[in-house]
Amino acid sequence: MPEKVVIIGSGPAGWSAAIYAARANLNPLVFEGTFQDHMRPLGQLAYTTEVENYPGFPFGNVRKFVETAVDKDRHSGLPPAPDHMKDGEYHYAVQGIELVELMKQQALNFGTRVISDDIVDVDFESTPMRVIPANGDPVETHTIIIATGARANYLGLESEEKYKNKGVSACAVCDGALPVFWNKEVAVVGGGDTAVEEASYLANLKTCKKVYMLVRRDEMRASQIMQKRAMDHPKIEILWNTVVEEVLGEVHADSGMELVSGLKVKSTKDDSVSQLDVGGMFVAIGHTPNTSFLSGKLETNDKGYLIWTQAFRTNTSVEGVYAAGDVADDYYRQAVTSAGTGCMAALDVERYLAEKGLE
Repeated sequence: MPEKVVIIGSGPAGWSAAIYAARANLNPLVFEGTFQDHMRPLGQLAYTTEVENYPGFPFGNVRKFVETAVDKDRHSGLPPAPDHMKDGEYHYAVQGIELVELMKQQALNFGTRVISDDIVDVDFESTPMRVIPANGDPVETHTIIIATGARANYLGLESEEKYKNKGVSACAVCDGALPVFWNKEVAVVGGGDTAVEEASYLANLKTCKKVYMLVRRDEMRASQIMQKRAMDHPKIEILWNTVVEEVLGEVHADSGMELVSGLKVKSTKDDSVSQLDVGGMFVAIGHTPNTSFLSGKLETNDKGYLIWTQAFRTNTSVEGVYAAGDVADDYYRQAVTSAGTGCMAALDVERYLAEKGLE
């Protein structure tokens, strides 16, 4: 029997879609991806530290709740609890991996089935449609929800990889207000609108002392109004013709963690090298949606993101195929907005199946 719905992806959008589909008795099947591909299990949220802006998770004894809610066989994958203590117990904002593990558990509790495999191809022309996993037989399905997300583009430095979540981030809105950046000068790498938005967000935080924008050319790609915003802000300084050669770090006296302490930067005009003392680096050079497995079979925008073909609906250019989360969002890219569109996609699927008499 064909599946009613297959969900490809396992971040906030995928699990929210699974929760709603399962509660609608659609018996969803989720392909959560593996570590062999860009579509990582649990999505990009699993690679962030504390998440302070997801509603419903204020500072508290999060770890005790997570350990009582999530199946014990997945406890080994949880990171150490942040060392914020109150009355002898851990009190902190939920960590990314904890939050998405709770989402997964909620989906499992309603009967969602999960396969840890990558989808490497799709067949939208057959009836029913088929998804082809890297391992195992093709799976027939009446509908598909694509929730494979988008990955941040990084500079590709070894030192950058070393300090991810230790002062290196690709999302100022997600991470900029975290204590690791308090009362520090930080750098934003990039010269487009997104870079200016990130720099402006950081500069407007009371906890941020100063923001350097590192622009590799002598002009920005950002729109004129955005450029003016950056140039006029008293806490933003633009370093033109500048690229990052290396991320530097040192052991932080209070936490004992090795954190970002500066950047080795090079001039693109004369190749001179200098050190910039900052406590964080935010990379804002774009994102790449995880759509390569589709081989161009769905309509995308000029950035490669899937297009919703109906306003306020998650329909794609192929009937019965829906998109949720960052794979179709090049603007907001937040966990809460991804979860919302996952809900929308599941409701769209439910109504489509009912119209076709397939529920």
